[in-house]
Amino acid sequence: MSSAIKAQLVILASGGGSNADKICSYFHGHPSISVGVIITNNLSAGVTHIAAKHNIDCHTVLKKNWVDESFVSPILEKHHITHIILAGFLLLIPQWLIKAYPDRIINIHPALLPKYGGKGMYGHHVHEAVKQSGDHVSGITIHVVDEHYDNGDILFQHEVPLQPDDTAEMIASRVLTAEHYYYPRVIEKWVMNEPFRP
Repeated sequence: MSSAIKAQLVILASGGGSNADKICSYFHGHPSISVGVIITNNLSAGVTHIAAKHNIDCHTVLKKNWVDESFVSPILEKHHITHIILAGFLLLIPQWLIKAYPDRIINIHPALLPKYGGKGMYGHHVHEAVKQSGDHVSGITIHVVDEHYDNGDILFQHEVPLQPDDTAEMIASRVLTAEHYYYPRVIEKWVMNEPFRP
């Protein structure tokens, strides 16, 4: 990608926004990529404070309005969005958005897909399931988004070793550390059509 034309990211988030915070920090001053806007579906989401911290425009679009592209498309067009980043966004991405941004929407999942994926499998629900399973490893999966939850082509996975006495909270903390490190770096290479080499 030419450094003369910046890729513009939108971050979609429903919660506290710790991944959004890391992404915004990573791309601050980047020569080729910038975060143009953050959109949440949650009026009380902490990510609104992350947007303010980074001086990034933030919009709230409630769940009922995502089915109608007239609520979201003008925001994306105003900010010349080229790529969509899901960072703890709990809504299923509507068909119209997938068609408008084919292979340009990615998500991070706090487990090694295809295990512990699908509707309802997010946040602590995932880590509780991993704990109950007795698995010796968890991790993160970064994947392209399609019309199904946690189903698109996998771009990157990273394993996080577990200990027998780990609680779900300890698993969550360790996995989140991996998310914070790898997600911005994988985004960077994905946007620039370069291979990611950890």
